[in-house]
Amino acid sequence: MSTRRNSTTDKRQKSQYRLAFAEESRGAAPMAFEEGTESELAKRTAESPATEQWVKEVCERENCKQALRRVKANKGSPGIDGMTVEQLPGHLKEHWPAIREQLLGGTYKPQPVKRVEIPKPDGGVRKLGIPTVLDRFIQQAVMQVLQRSWDGTFSEHSYGFRPKRSAHQAVEKAQQYQAEGYRWVVDLDLEKFFDRVNHDRLLAKIAERVSDRRLLKLIRAFLRAGVMENGLVSPAEEGTPQGGPLSPVLSNIVLNELDQELERRGHRFTRYADDCNIYVRSRRAGERVMSNVTRLLTTKLKLRVNREKSAVARPWERKFLGFSFTNHKQPKRRLAPKAVARFKERVRELTHRTRGISLAQMVHELTEYLRGWIGYFGRCETPSVLEELAQWLRRRLRSMVWKQWKRGTTRYRELRKRGIAAQEAAQTAGSSDGPWHLVNTPALKLALSNAYFASLGLPELTAHG
Repeated sequence: MSTRRNSTTDKRQKSQYRLAFAEESRGAAPMAFEEGTESELAKRTAESPATEQWVKEVCERENCKQALRRVKANKGSPGIDGMTVEQLPGHLKEHWPAIREQLLGGTYKPQPVKRVEIPKPDGGVRKLGIPTVLDRFIQQAVMQVLQRSWDGTFSEHSYGFRPKRSAHQAVEKAQQYQAEGYRWVVDLDLEKFFDRVNHDRLLAKIAERVSDRRLLKLIRAFLRAGVMENGLVSPAEEGTPQGGPLSPVLSNIVLNELDQELERRGHRFTRYADDCNIYVRSRRAGERVMSNVTRLLTTKLKLRVNREKSAVARPWERKFLGFSFTNHKQPKRRLAPKAVARFKERVRELTHRTRGISLAQMVHELTEYLRGWIGYFGRCETPSVLEELAQWLRRRLRSMVWKQWKRGTTRYRELRKRGIAAQEAAQTAGSSDGPWHLVNTPALKLALSNAYFASLGLPELTAHG
């Protein structure tokens, strides 16, 4: 039954792609979308399109279908017009010919992004700009074309927002440098990088390779679309708002100059988006590199270095992409203290007893968070820390359940139901000790055992360590 339902869903999605991009021009034959077939798009090399072909490639059918799939997979909330991701295929089915005409004619005008603020773990807020779903789709299509042309020219030390590259690889490279004896790090923090990118300089860099003025105009329109906040639209004079698909590749284009300069100077470094670490053999060398690179960033790239957050230090005293390192000759990856603090804060939010949901539902929501967390932080090489967190997590859940039982009679009944002897159940239920102490007693560890939480679906943090 499940296979039939999945097959029906796949057919519906394929139908949406065919309908949305049924014909690109008068007389063009409809081309069925077949999953698994190698498209002409995939066969292309990273060579730049001809002078006036950039926007045409953006609008090319396979590119658009790939962009639509990506936007649908990423989901996300609506922009200022309220259109959802689910409504996008129908909108394209009706309006794509007109939209395509605007793109090819250089007259497409993006809508302002919606301002969303999310709290930063270390205080303050990160300002995101959420484009409309339609603009996200077009940005994705543009990003794919730019990425195919640029990615092969990016530095091998750049790991952020690139195909077949990841934060884990960046962290492993940092670990390798330390094992080779480069045990001082120049930890650069770019102050509000995404908010400070100079538009003219960025577009001039893109224009070195892109000769299609329509695409340059479209990218500038996305950069200058403005931000809607509390019903008012503010113009954007600089920056690439985080939240749209185009921002990451534009940031890599900007920082590729930094990568090239660091390579020219022979530095050992690793960069993921605006997180950049340079590894050297001594503090003196680190301070010299910090001074030179800061001068490069401020004078040439027109960016600011946050001097309070940047430092020359030992790698095990700093964090990089949520990880830190041990100070062994062969360093091991460990969880950064802030990553541990964020984990506990999120678990406390999900397990608060006043949420008014069942334990099974709470564990279900907790499991969704934990699976993502394990997928990333499970790569740490200090399993004892993961085991301590797992013990803390189960103790937290036992404490929450004990508080929910409230009355002594309820607690006694629940303990007896779970196989605890009458005398021990009575002593535990009538104890004046606080929940956090009581849940560490043998009676509650047996009544609410590890196996019990596993039966509810709670994953082991150490299973992927």
